[in-house]
Amino acid sequence: MTAGDGPSLAEAVSEATAVLAEAGVPSPRVDAELLAEHLLGVGLGRLRALMLGDSPAPEGYADLVAERAQRIPLQHITGVAHFRYLELAVGPGVFIPRPETESVVQLVLDWLSDRKRLHGLAHPKVVDLGTGSGAIAGSIAHEVPGAEVHAVEFSEFAHAWAEKNLAPLGVHLIRGDLRDALAEHNGTFDVVVSNPPYIPAEAIPNEPEVALHDPPEALYGGGADGMELPTAAAASAARLLVPGGYFVMEHAEVQSEWIAAMLNRTGVFAEVTTHRDLNGKDRATSAVLAPSGPTPANNRVTSDERIGQ
Repeated sequence: MTAGDGPSLAEAVSEATAVLAEAGVPSPRVDAELLAEHLLGVGLGRLRALMLGDSPAPEGYADLVAERAQRIPLQHITGVAHFRYLELAVGPGVFIPRPETESVVQLVLDWLSDRKRLHGLAHPKVVDLGTGSGAIAGSIAHEVPGAEVHAVEFSEFAHAWAEKNLAPLGVHLIRGDLRDALAEHNGTFDVVVSNPPYIPAEAIPNEPEVALHDPPEALYGGGADGMELPTAAAASAARLLVPGGYFVMEHAEVQSEWIAAMLNRTGVFAEVTTHRDLNGKDRATSAVLAPSGPTPANNRVTSDERIGQ
């Protein structure tokens, strides 16, 4: 194709932006550029440089734009999701990792950094319960040299995606239920992290990309309030952690008080803390497994703003 055979790259991206905006896509310009970048196999910087000239639109670009206009997730079209420093393979059957979950990974990294500095913990043992695509487990394995990272996933389809993403990173992946997985490792993990399903049974996500394309088993937490799997993740953390080990779990903003209260009521967790994501929303709660006996009555439940600073 030459420049005279069709619209230029810049014209095609501009038209695609208008089409996606009309379809209600939240970030039409970004998605239009990412689809073009995907077909051309160049970085965004190079793409924008090409748009300054008379480069033609890539073949098949209009077809991909039409798919995205039907609210098929961008990551399902490109087959890739970017998460922290990783490029993850994703597609139908696996939950697409969200940017806010990157803050959960940072909480783990900060805690491990403190323990290495204060206690010389050079080879921490970490498990991600309900790993999905492997975003959390993979990021920790990639960013914490010397860590022994495990991951658990129940869904057959998600497990296949996780296996593809985690095998090169040396993560120990099993297919299992977060409720009872890894019993042979009870009391040995320094960190348990989880982003379990937590949407209530009757709640329907607003975004078509989520409601129609994310697998239901990755969304709905069980029970009318969606709290069955988050509660199970906390129970598993209590049995898997070493005394003084760290548990952190992602959740919906409206669930933060309930989860903090639940962790306090267990009598085995201390230092219960709610954390805000980069948007200032209470999206994760952490706790430390008490060394022995019940936790003090005056456990704190605070809102940590360090992530958003």
